[in-house]
Amino acid sequence: MSRKRSRLDAHARFERERRRNLLAQPGPGELILVLDHLKPGFNVAKIFRSAQAFGVREIHLIDIGPFDPAPAKGALRAVPARFFAGLDESLRRLRADDYCAFRLLADGGEAMQRARLPGRSAFVLGHEEFGLSAAAADLPALSIVHPGAMQSLNVSVAASIAMYEYCRQHPGPD
Repeated sequence: MSRKRSRLDAHARFERERRRNLLAQPGPGELILVLDHLKPGFNVAKIFRSAQAFGVREIHLIDIGPFDPAPAKGALRAVPARFFAGLDESLRRLRADDYCAFRLLADGGEAMQRARLPGRSAFVLGHEEFGLSAAAADLPALSIVHPGAMQSLNVSVAASIAMYEYCRQHPGPD
C-alpha cells in the first residue's frame, strides 16, 4: 500500500471516529488532559487509550490535526475530545469550570509525586520538541521525578504516569 493511500485511510478512520466521539460520555474522574500542539502521530492516540483506562473526564486537543485512531484501540469513541484552536480558549473553559490547570515539564516545578493535586485538575502537556504554548507560562508547573539518566519521558508515557498519580491521590469509588 502506498504511503499516500495509508495517510488517506488514517484520515478517513479519524473522521469516522471523530463523529462517533460526539456520543462519548465523560469519564468517572474529574481529571482533564490538555494536549497542546502535540504531533498528531502515535502519541495522541496512545494518550486516549490510557485516558480511557484511567477514567479521564475529557481531553482537550489544541490545534491538533487528524491522527490515526488505530493505536487508541477504540478509546476515541469513549473519551470525549474537545477541539480548540488555541490553549487560551481551553484554559478559559477550565477556569469557568473551577479546574486547576498544571503544566507538565520535563524538569522544574514541583515534583508531581509530592504535590497535592486538587480533585478538579487538568494537566497540560506540550509538543515533544517545542514545548508548551505561551499561554501556559503562568500555570503552576509539575514534573515527574525519575532517577535515571534520561532527560525526559515520551509524552504519552509522561501522561500515563501523571494520570496514575492523579488516580492514586483520588481513587474514586470502588
